[in-house]
Amino acid sequence: MAKKEKKHPDEMSFLDHLEELRWHLIRATLAVVIIGVVAFIFKGTLFKIIFGPQSPDFVSYDILCEISRFFGAEKGCIADGDMDFIIQSRKVAGQFSAAIWTSIMAGVVIGFPYILYEFWKFISPGLYENERKSSKGFIVVASLLFFMGAAFGYFVVAPLSINFLATFKISEAVQNEFDIDSFIGLVRASVLASGFIFELPIIMYFLTKIGLVTPEFLKKNRKYALVIVLILAAIITPPDISTQVIVAIPIIILYEVSIFISRGVITREKRRLKKAGLA
Repeated sequence: MAKKEKKHPDEMSFLDHLEELRWHLIRATLAVVIIGVVAFIFKGTLFKIIFGPQSPDFVSYDILCEISRFFGAEKGCIADGDMDFIIQSRKVAGQFSAAIWTSIMAGVVIGFPYILYEFWKFISPGLYENERKSSKGFIVVASLLFFMGAAFGYFVVAPLSINFLATFKISEAVQNEFDIDSFIGLVRASVLASGFIFELPIIMYFLTKIGLVTPEFLKKNRKYALVIVLILAAIITPPDISTQVIVAIPIIILYEVSIFISRGVITREKRRLKKAGLA
């Protein structure tokens, strides 16, 4: 039987595009599942990583302590016994469920470059040749930003949150005993949320390309963005200025980088139109 020829994007109907998207999603999901299965096999190592911020000896705590001292605050330092809490599984299938969902999370994080690759394969046929050339490094840059964000979430946001919540007490009569789903959920949210937040420059690149955002708009609303960042930092970190600054600085830098990228997109577009005699 002859192999069915792939249609040109201009000849594809809406249903053809949906079918194409379906196969990209299937391949991306399959990659996540395969990596997740491997992660489940090595779940002992995986959970050593997940439970890392539970230990007072976790590498981030010494660094955060020194930074806190630089700002004249000792709240970022952990004393012996401060992290003395218990993680419990209160459901029959609690540990098994935690292993499954954590393995899937590992599949998403590790397989993120391939997920981006499938996304890129879906949208690239609809781009102009010059747009494809200028976006060649999309997968590499977006993957690096995501991994940087995930690392920031794991080594900074998660330890700060766990440190604050584990040491916060309303009374000495109350002992902290965290449910395994709650603890892992906090680490998972810190890693994934930070990873996606670090994609801000990529998101702004595409929003500028389609005309929804301009560098002038980003600069005009910089002060509002700063307020939102500080509020976000105050919510996810302990209530002292040093830790809030640690979380806020990278996000502010990402916002400034987004303005620079947006300006570059507009400049290249004006140059292209001028070359084509349309401006």
